[in-house]
Amino acid sequence: MLNRSTKRQITAPVDVVFRAITDIEKFPEKNPAIVKVEILTDQKSGVGTRFRETRRMKDKENSTVLECTEFVENERVRFVADEGGTIWDSVFTTSPTAQGTELALEMDARPYKFLPKLVVPMIMGMISKAVEEDMDGVKDYCERKSP
Repeated sequence: MLNRSTKRQITAPVDVVFRAITDIEKFPEKNPAIVKVEILTDQKSGVGTRFRETRRMKDKENSTVLECTEFVENERVRFVADEGGTIWDSVFTTSPTAQGTELALEMDARPYKFLPKLVVPMIMGMISKAVEEDMDGVKDYCERKSP
């Protein structure tokens, strides 16, 4: 298993930050690499919500189907994808701070097929860069939206 974790201090209330990471349809507003989001379930938020996220990475568009498997309002949300022989498990947590909110992301990659076991460790640098850009996008978005 490969793990990536990162945090951001955001000058915005917890509810603003939590909405930013759970309002799936607005993901492209927070990250220009995300070019399209398509909700695949009747519900648009919460446990059981499935969606396809299309993002541009290195001049190519890649789509991934994710599912929300955990949702605790203003505390934590988990998105899981089974893509290309790897389980991608991302948990976002929000915690109030004196300055606003700490947003933390813990992402695990668990390759279960032969080729991904070789390739995923080699692309983790590219994945880490994308994760950092995602977190920066959420921070910028929340600080612009917060009064």
